[in-house]
Amino acid sequence: TNPAVIARHEAKVYGQAQVGAPPMSVPHLDTRFIDGERQLLFGPYAGITTKFLKTGSWTDLLGSIGIHNVGTMVGAGLANLDLTLYLAGQAMLSDAERMVHLRRFCPSGRDEDWEVQVAGLRVQILKSDGRGGGELRFGTEVVTSADGSVAALLGASPGASTAVAIMLELLERCFPERWASDAWQARLAALVPSVHAR
Repeated sequence: TNPAVIARHEAKVYGQAQVGAPPMSVPHLDTRFIDGERQLLFGPYAGITTKFLKTGSWTDLLGSIGIHNVGTMVGAGLANLDLTLYLAGQAMLSDAERMVHLRRFCPSGRDEDWEVQVAGLRVQILKSDGRGGGELRFGTEVVTSADGSVAALLGASPGASTAVAIMLELLERCFPERWASDAWQARLAALVPSVHAR
C-alpha cells in the first residue's frame, strides 16, 4: 500500500520455494494495475476454503459430497496428504506469520507497507482414478454442459500465456455452429492469426 515501495518495482520477480513446499508456493512480487491504479502484490499465500466462490457459502463443499464422489475426494486428499496439510497450514497463518514469509523474500518489508487481500480462488480438479479413489490434477480444464449453455474453468488460474487458447476452446465448445461459420472464422483469424494452427 506504500506508493514509494510500489514505484520501485516494475515486473514480476520470483524467488525459490522452501524445501519440501509444493511448486505452487514459489514466492513472487508482482506489479499489477487494479482499477487503473498501480499495485504491488506478494504471494502466494495458498489456502483452502469450503466456499466454491469468493461470495459462496461455507457449506458449499459439504453440500457437494455424495455417494458418487466421496471416494474420489477422500482418495485425492489421502494421496496428497502433504499438500492438503500445507494448504490447511497456509490458511491458518496470521498476518504476522505472512509478513515473516514476505521478509524471507524481501527483507526490508515493513508491516505498515502491506495489507492482506484475497487475490482470487482457484478450483482444484479432483478426478476418479477408476479404482474407487481419486487423483489431484494440476493445470487447467474447461468443463461445459452438453448444450454449451454453462462453462467453467477449473484448476490453476490462467495467465496471459494460456488465456487465449482456453478462450478459443471455450468458444468452439459452447458455440459450435457459430464457430464453424465463415463470419466467425474470418473474425477469429483477424483477432488471432494463428487460430487455424491449433
